[in-house]
Order: sequence, then C-alpha cells, then structure tokens
Amino acid sequence: MTGLAIPVIETERLILRGPRESDFEAFAAFGASERAKFVGGPYPRLRSWGAFLATYGHWALRGYGMWVVEHRASGQAAGRIGMIFNDGWDEPELGWHIFGGFEGKGLAFEGASAARAFAAEHLGLDGVISYIDPANTRSVALARRLGASIERDGEVAGHPCQVWRHPRQGSAA
Repeated sequence: MTGLAIPVIETERLILRGPRESDFEAFAAFGASERAKFVGGPYPRLRSWGAFLATYGHWALRGYGMWVVEHRASGQAAGRIGMIFNDGWDEPELGWHIFGGFEGKGLAFEGASAARAFAAEHLGLDGVISYIDPANTRSVALARRLGASIERDGEVAGHPCQVWRHPRQGSAA
C-alpha cells in the first residue's frame, strides 16, 4: 500500500510488518477457526475481510496497530501482534494471536516482546495492558512469561476479562 508507512521489526525468527493482501487467506482461516473464540470468532469470511482492512485504518488513525507476524524461515503469515486501541477501550492494548501450525514454538513471546519494546521506545506506549479472557490459558501463560500481572477485572467488547499490566520498558516518558 502506498502512503502508509508501517514500521518493520525484525527478530531472529520473525518479521513484524504491515499486512499484504496475500496474508488474507491465513487471516480468514484463523478467523473461521475455533482458535478465534477469544477474539470474537469464529466469524464469517466477510467479517474477516473487514477486520483485515481495519488493520490499515488503525495504523492510519492512531499511528500504531497490529503487525502481521511473518515466519522468517517459511515466509508464511504466522499471526498478528501489536498495539490496538479500539473505540470504548480503556487504553492501548498489546494483543496477539498466532495462526494454526505456528503455536507452541515461542513465536508469540518473541514477537510480543519486540512489539512491546518498539511501542515503548518509538510510540510512547509503555506499561501497556492486555485484555485476556481467563479461560485463554495460553494467553495467560504468555502474559506471565512477558512479566505482566493481573491488575483488575474488566470488560472488553461486552465480555468480561482480566486486565493484565505489562512492566514498563523504561524508554518512554
């Protein structure tokens, strides 16, 4: 896409980058799967398309958003990780979801660590939150591994959740 500069973050195994239309099939497959239950899914393809396009809108309006997680070795879209602040939310959130076939390899930790550090250093988003359904044991474990702790019970998009606070990275004001 022209005119929208989404920064690229590279880690040992990942490239966090803006979405490409070729990423949509992996995104839609995730959205249609039971794996999407903690992010409002499963949902139909048309809703996936709208959510996929909203990635650009978030970057355009807020100056930050979700990156596509590209698995460096395979070149495949492996998930999405980044900062989101939707209408009605308390504050910006560090969010993540890893697509089928890529879970259990530490990619979410690697990507979320890099995204969180970038957000603190370059976007002034430090000590951010993550909204997590307590039944989402994988996200709870990742939040703990990232050093986050439960701050309070909350609600996001009409669903009860826990609000996890991430430690400050020390580079933002």
